[in-house]
Amino acid sequence: MAHRSLPELWGTLQNVDAVHGFYYLFMHAVFDVFGGDVLGGGVLGGGVVILRLPSVLAMTAAAAGVALLGARVAGERAGVAAGLVFPLLPLVQEYAQEGRSYALVCALVTWSTYFLVRALAASPATVDARRLGLFGVPGAARRWWTAYMVVTLAACLLHEFAVLVLAAHGVTVVLAGVPGAVRGAVRRTWLVAAGMVAAGLAPLALFSTGQSAQLSWVLWPDPVQLMTFGVLAAVGVVCARVPVRTRGPVRLRPLALPLLIVPPAALMLLSQLQPMFVDRYVLYYLVGFALLMGAALDRAFRPLVGDGRARRRRAVWALVAVLVALLPAAAYLRTPESRKDDATAVVQAVRAVAEPGDGLLFMPARRRVWTLSEPERFRDLTDLALSRSPDSSHSLYGTEVPADRIRARMLGTERIVVLSDPRGQPEDRTSREIAKRTTLRDAFIPCRAQDVTGARITVYARPGHCDG
Repeated sequence: MAHRSLPELWGTLQNVDAVHGFYYLFMHAVFDVFGGDVLGGGVLGGGVVILRLPSVLAMTAAAAGVALLGARVAGERAGVAAGLVFPLLPLVQEYAQEGRSYALVCALVTWSTYFLVRALAASPATVDARRLGLFGVPGAARRWWTAYMVVTLAACLLHEFAVLVLAAHGVTVVLAGVPGAVRGAVRRTWLVAAGMVAAGLAPLALFSTGQSAQLSWVLWPDPVQLMTFGVLAAVGVVCARVPVRTRGPVRLRPLALPLLIVPPAALMLLSQLQPMFVDRYVLYYLVGFALLMGAALDRAFRPLVGDGRARRRRAVWALVAVLVALLPAAAYLRTPESRKDDATAVVQAVRAVAEPGDGLLFMPARRRVWTLSEPERFRDLTDLALSRSPDSSHSLYGTEVPADRIRARMLGTERIVVLSDPRGQPEDRTSREIAKRTTLRDAFIPCRAQDVTGARITVYARPGHCDG
């Protein structure tokens, strides 16, 4: 998507993926600046490096923001602990590796939360109505409210579900220890900022509602994701019971607990209308968990500071044990098997079995995405179902000819390389997909098959043509 021209990209967003439009535009600009094809060239040595680098940098910025938040609401050592806990979380490591928008959203939400804390802390004890501006507070706090509004809106434009953080922030504002004389002004100020964020997001949200069918793949609920959130929420609630010396008007629990619980819970409630609970959509809830865990670790090890050497040694070994326990998950996340598919392995498997002139078939059509990063590797194969390419049709996966033409093209080919889902996956029931399956069953025989991560590559041939 990022390598399409701006007119092609704009045309695609009219049909699909408007919710990711700002991220596509951002990456388009990144590739323009640093250059590089999808898999090679460029200032930084390759398109994949450039694609993933913003996510790595974003999670780095998020970790720094978590540390600063922790320092302000629970002390410097708790902040350092929280900043170290955050990048150790497996979900954080996973999305720091991926060329997707979720790490950027997480970083922006982290820093918008930091700006909110600074804005609340900058509120004066009294307010002179003659000095109030747009936000209803004096100038010292105004810049923090402005930064909060701008950064929160940027997060929401990158992914609409970032708007759920406003519900968590609303709880924090209500519970903040702001002086009574200005409490009403501060709450009105937050409402103004939140209203501006909602107004800025509204056009995109209304337009993307027409593309809500893209969420049809989401099931309710994913047991693993639900269990992960449940465990983290339970641990976070236990950590919240640890006494913490709070600095400033914002306390740890009213900040971290809503951030940990409210966005995922709100997404679950919305899923009653249409299934949409996916943990990466509210990945920033991990910021709340890291803050609570950092404060708990600070409290747990505080008595060891200046204590006996034996106790300090036990504490060090306890931390080493935690790191060792996390190593298998960290190592697994750095293997192709940790992802739902492996496009590189698919390309290599196809090139190993395909011969020039073979037909190419995708079952279902959306699996054409496996070939889009290296289209030149498939130029000597014939895409039997393709009508218009993804970029020319302003779509993600291209458009296909009608079912009868797919069957006719298949019958005019001796060998077909089929790229399909692994065994056991539900089959699409469209007329095109049914035509593909029935024609293969009636007129072809399978010659060889290979399973790679998330895909199955099968060579079919007319009887007597398996060997070329």
